[in-house]
Amino acid sequence: MCVARNVVIKPTLVCGGGAIEMAISHALMEKSKSIEGVVQQPYQAVAQALEVIPRTLVENCGASVVRVMTALRAKHANGENTTFGVDGMKGEVVDMKTLGLFEPLEVKTQTIKTSVEAAAMLLRIDDVVSGITRKQDPASGPVQHDDDD
Repeated sequence: MCVARNVVIKPTLVCGGGAIEMAISHALMEKSKSIEGVVQQPYQAVAQALEVIPRTLVENCGASVVRVMTALRAKHANGENTTFGVDGMKGEVVDMKTLGLFEPLEVKTQTIKTSVEAAAMLLRIDDVVSGITRKQDPASGPVQHDDDD
């Protein structure tokens, strides 16, 4: 019901089948090439993470993951074929507009926001845990207690 509500409130649709994820992934990978140093690594990491959606579609329909993902990357390489994605029934790269496979933009936006928020939360937890271990004296080692009762 919430998806129907979202479509009524914001009636914008985007191509499904991992087409949007691949388009965003390609754009982030291109952006990372214009940046130097370690700053480019987050762009590349998010780009690789977004490719999980089309890769999972290919795996679930039993097609050759390497072959189909290579073909999909090639379609998106020039930045013009942003509507090409994976047909989840056949495991082929097809134009999602021709196939008629669309998803609400609001759902896609919320999915990406939630994913980024989850990753940021994990990084914060990692910072807290590594901050606690840094405060301990690493030379002291574990403390042994003698129980002479």
